Amino acid sequence: MVEFQKLFKDILLKTLLLFTLLLSTSLFASFHGVILDKNTSLPIANAAISDSLYTTKSDANGSFFIDSKEKIYHIKAYGYRPFSFQEDNNSTVIKLEPIKVKALYLTFWGASNNSGTLKKILNLIDKTQANAVVVDVKNEYGSTSFWTKFEQANSYGAHKNRTNRNIKKFMQTMKEHNIYTIARIVTFKDELQASNNLEYAIKKEEDGSVWRNHDKMAWVDPFDKRSHEYTISIAEEAAKVGYDEINFDYIRFPAKAGLCFEDENTQKNRIKAIGDFLDQAQKRLKKYGVFISVDTYGNVCWAKDDNGIGQTVSSLAKHADYLCPMLYPSGFSSGSFYFKYPAEHPYDVVFRSIKTIRDRVDSSRVRPWLQYFKDYTNKRKPYKRKEIQAQIQATEDAGANGWMLWSPSSRYHLNYLIK
Repeated sequence: MVEFQKLFKDILLKTLLLFTLLLSTSLFASFHGVILDKNTSLPIANAAISDSLYTTKSDANGSFFIDSKEKIYHIKAYGYRPFSFQEDNNSTVIKLEPIKVKALYLTFWGASNNSGTLKKILNLIDKTQANAVVVDVKNEYGSTSFWTKFEQANSYGAHKNRTNRNIKKFMQTMKEHNIYTIARIVTFKDELQASNNLEYAIKKEEDGSVWRNHDKMAWVDPFDKRSHEYTISIAEEAAKVGYDEINFDYIRFPAKAGLCFEDENTQKNRIKAIGDFLDQAQKRLKKYGVFISVDTYGNVCWAKDDNGIGQTVSSLAKHADYLCPMLYPSGFSSGSFYFKYPAEHPYDVVFRSIKTIRDRVDSSRVRPWLQYFKDYTNKRKPYKRKEIQAQIQATEDAGANGWMLWSPSSRYHLNYLIK
């Protein structure tokens, strides 16, 4: 009888082990792959392969292995278009398309399917080196350019001034022209959100009233997690409709003293708050396979501290995919780079700024904003083909991953963009 009981226990144990193994293999499928450059067929190392929860990296041979219960995977590698696929087999070879993003800014009002501005930009992209657009999805006021399913923003009227009434058509047009799409989302500067959530709007120390900057826009507190959730929810809507990249602008504290915040306003706390926001954004947006970029002041490249706004090159590089410093020569004060008028030296300003941060972030992860507007300092120097091409050449010589042109009106010239 004792021997029978022992035999029965052994059989039961083996049965349970077999059942557990079958259950685990049915829930988590082993998936192997190799990632190669589409043009050269060379392996791509350190590409990030993700499902909605987990991420692994390719090795020096481009090989990767992932255990997942999902069927949809996303791949991100610096200098390549994002790639998503559904795989039923347990191994595959994937070829990524290299790209240096060369983007034109498209205003909130220009992002209409019927706008003349959009038609002109499409024509430029078809005929020049430009291959991408940066589109205002959430502007400084807090309005969204298309109707989203984010009810909180809609309840504030964020959708009322939308300029794009058919986002599917817009995204389809982008695909037809093979355009890399970047959703610009203004983060903590948000009049709509702040005025409807006074408890976490930034306030003045002197009287506790809501603070507004020079253009009468209120901000939300970057320390408050509710402000994080709000903006990331809108970013998720942009990812859902098919944008390749989410670009967070005004992802900083105001450059202003005498303001009240939820936490102690120290450099350590500011940097942590921005990092927490980006970590949460990466987590929420992982299942869409989008890149995340952040805009910074140009002088962040040269600063030894966070300039009081929570941004340093090193801290941002830990959390974002691409850094986008605004290297407008007109934005640098007299004496910068030992030039009395930095705006007269567009190549040097851009080249030297990118080079100076190579010890903190690889140049392939830097894509600067370039100046496509008249110098606003005393010289009032017009920026034409010579100045535009000088900046573009500087990004190429410094090894940057392309560029983004800032024209406030989204007006560009064909001959300025042809090499």
